[in-house]
Amino acid sequence: MATPLATPDAEASTTTTTGATPVATGAPLTVRPGRWIDGWNPEDTAQWRSVGKAIAARNLGLSIFAEFLGFAVWALWSIVVPRLPAAGFDLTVDQMFWLIAVPSLVGASLRIPYTFAVPLFGGRNWTIVSALLLLVPTSALAIAVQNPETSFGALLGIAALAGVGGGNFASSMANISFFYPEAEKGRALGLNAAGGNIGTAAVQLAVPLVVVGAAGLQLERAGLMFIPLAILAAFLAWRFMDNLSNAKADPRAYGVATRDKHTWIISFIYIGTFGSFIGFSGAFPTLLQAQFPEVTLSIAFAGALVGSVARPVGGILADRFGGSTVTIAAFAVMAAGTVGAIVALRAHHFLGFFLSFLLLFVATGAGNGSVYRMIPAVFRFGATDETRASRAKAAAGCIGIAGAVGAIGGFLVPRGFAVSTSLTGNIQAALWVIVGTYAVMALTTWAVYRRRGSAFGSTVI
Repeated sequence: MATPLATPDAEASTTTTTGATPVATGAPLTVRPGRWIDGWNPEDTAQWRSVGKAIAARNLGLSIFAEFLGFAVWALWSIVVPRLPAAGFDLTVDQMFWLIAVPSLVGASLRIPYTFAVPLFGGRNWTIVSALLLLVPTSALAIAVQNPETSFGALLGIAALAGVGGGNFASSMANISFFYPEAEKGRALGLNAAGGNIGTAAVQLAVPLVVVGAAGLQLERAGLMFIPLAILAAFLAWRFMDNLSNAKADPRAYGVATRDKHTWIISFIYIGTFGSFIGFSGAFPTLLQAQFPEVTLSIAFAGALVGSVARPVGGILADRFGGSTVTIAAFAVMAAGTVGAIVALRAHHFLGFFLSFLLLFVATGAGNGSVYRMIPAVFRFGATDETRASRAKAAAGCIGIAGAVGAIGGFLVPRGFAVSTSLTGNIQAALWVIVGTYAVMALTTWAVYRRRGSAFGSTVI
């Protein structure tokens, strides 16, 4: 039976009493079994202030926790792989980078279907399912790492399962976007994204501490530690999150976006920012282990942490100076950080290498925020009253496509390091290719969105 949260008068606006304080409730909300909410409209100011904002905040908090776990599981192999040799596994450098790269590839491919899962099954329901799915890769990892005779093929398949954690980002962002009004959506999605990204840093900090016990290295704990957390996330979602009956996907948005060249230009640029963040986050612990074995792996988390924290900062700077300007600056800093890492490698200078990578991570995070700020501005440019709705659909589709395409960088970066090591004996060639790629991406951003003679002219994008 549906439970009314508010009852409207003839003008679809009324007042209920909480204690002695009158509260304007706006249009009515009702809750059906399964925590389905009917009548949700965050643009209804009275409804939002009376009951909507609290409901949205509750769902946002739990969504961040679930997405945090998803990112952590997605990045789990990045910190497990460097410890596999100590656990008795005999793997080549190429095989180790495959184990790091394949979760990113699977996660990227799952992002679009995960986006459609929210309107199909409900945000609460899909959060429960996606949290419980994390039990599969973590349990399989815990079993596999206890036997050094486990084949590389089996390890690769289990690593691929961790890609389900990468899909969580897309469904979480889609779900939260339905809860918030346009005026507050950017902040909410920024918090949601940053909270998820921090999961990468958290797992790289926690695993080295957890897997060392009195009996020595117990690598299975890296998977076992997530089992109670995933169950907790599923329970909290079941108990406190909500489904919105009016959360509907529009597949046409993706169709419109695929036909617009800017979707693919922005997706290419996003490979450089978000793809670098995921790729370097995954490879950084292994790089530290290989290049500076005397250094503890427990510091590897710092890169992903500063990159995550810098993401909302990039969005703030983009609001002030323009997304294209901040993105170009981010690529310049990323290139400088990469060159610094090359110089430090040649001198075998750990501090220089570490600080160069921290600079690189900060720039990737800021670039992530600035590229996402560019998307609505690009698709809003030149829109008329007749085309505004279709351009808004294209922007929504672009966000989903760019998120999926950008994540492919998490596969390309580790594989680039593997190829470079196989052909030259070190990663410096791959790093120089990355520097050149950043230059191309910065030039593309300038030529299309910042150059005075471009289609956008002097408009700040």
